[in-house]
Amino acid sequence: MDKIAVVPGSFDPITNGHLDIIRRAADVFDVVYVAVMNNSSKQPLFDVDERMALIREVVKDMPHVRVESSSGLLIHYAKSKNANVIVRGLRAVSDFEYEMQITSMNRYLDEQIETFFIMTKNQNSFLSSSIVKEVAQYGGDIAKLVPPVVADALDEKFKFSKKK
Repeated sequence: MDKIAVVPGSFDPITNGHLDIIRRAADVFDVVYVAVMNNSSKQPLFDVDERMALIREVVKDMPHVRVESSSGLLIHYAKSKNANVIVRGLRAVSDFEYEMQITSMNRYLDEQIETFFIMTKNQNSFLSSSIVKEVAQYGGDIAKLVPPVVADALDEKFKFSKKK
């Protein structure tokens, strides 16, 4: 039986921190679904299709990684993929409390699906999509924070605002 995992997130946009977690999950699991979650409470910079296209580009060298989207409960998505694990990245202790709440709810909804936490590498511990977007918006150097295709996409998104 294949070991199937889901790595969920909004990925708006995908960062090197996200990519590190996906790569490490792909080393452990037979199939990894990167689930781009459509969170209606957030106002994304990139739409779901753009986020999926960017992720597909940066994981194209990982044959066991699939990129899809979902707007429902993560646990329902995981079950639909026959996944037995949800993989979550942790940057700092401050992430743990929030992630523990989510994990507890997922466990309540389906105790057959485990959650595995992967600590991000130290060089990514400060990294978030929000910080990357803010730095990019004001013309800061994000080249070492995101894959090149994402840096280009951010530059394109903010090109208009930089001309003001």
